[in-house]
Amino acid sequence: MFFKEILHHRAAFVGSCILVIVVLAISLGRWLIPYSSIDMDFANIMAAPSLLHPFGTDSMGRDVLARVLDGARMSLSISSLGVLFAACLGTAVGLFAGRNDGVAAQVMMRISDFLFSFPSFVLAIFLMVVLGFGARNTMVAIALIYLPVFVRLARNLTVVARDDNYVRAARINGQSGASIMFREILPNILPPLLVQLTLGIAFGIVIEAGLSFLGLGVQPPAPSLGSIMADGREYFERAPWVLTLTGLFISFALLGLNLLGDGLRDLTDPRLKA
Repeated sequence: MFFKEILHHRAAFVGSCILVIVVLAISLGRWLIPYSSIDMDFANIMAAPSLLHPFGTDSMGRDVLARVLDGARMSLSISSLGVLFAACLGTAVGLFAGRNDGVAAQVMMRISDFLFSFPSFVLAIFLMVVLGFGARNTMVAIALIYLPVFVRLARNLTVVARDDNYVRAARINGQSGASIMFREILPNILPPLLVQLTLGIAFGIVIEAGLSFLGLGVQPPAPSLGSIMADGREYFERAPWVLTLTGLFISFALLGLNLLGDGLRDLTDPRLKA
């Protein structure tokens, strides 16, 4: 029934279609495109978009479309793993802090507030300087940036839900605190968390691309959307398609994630569902 509702919701349906197209392109691109993201063709340096190279080539003769698809696979993997880890850990911490008002819960919330007080991209740059450059540390930085978001959201939802009648009934029936948290409260607060997860992946892609654009994220020769745009900026006047088409691909993917997130919010919130 939920999938049928997605099909009948315009924003969720369009967002799902866009994401399917992006995922299929990322997954099948290496078999459909006869070029590698690292193959250099010095006879076709900065070639304009054509049937042979739909996104053109860069300053080293590398196919831009192949690099964009490989970079998108890298960016999506880093963002998804980082936000998913933040969602799992943050939800668990938020559930505990919402169910308990002790010293441990207060300490967790103050740490969360401390991380939340920094601007996201500034915190990402600081973490990369401290942890070092690379894909793994970028994923860790994204997880730490989004951890307080899920902690606060899960905690606030748990505080509202812990006094509901179904929680009181479970307590009267003798269920343990862990059972009430994960069997009663978690399923009822899960929809807003899923919406935040979808939006968080989109935000994580932006963070990863921004860090790679500055040279702090994924390091060459591995392609990244940010590093591709950084290379295209240097010779934008001679080959504007490198920067422009890469940016359009990122915007297309983010549009799908945001539309899907808005649709899930509408379908899971009883006040907006009508």
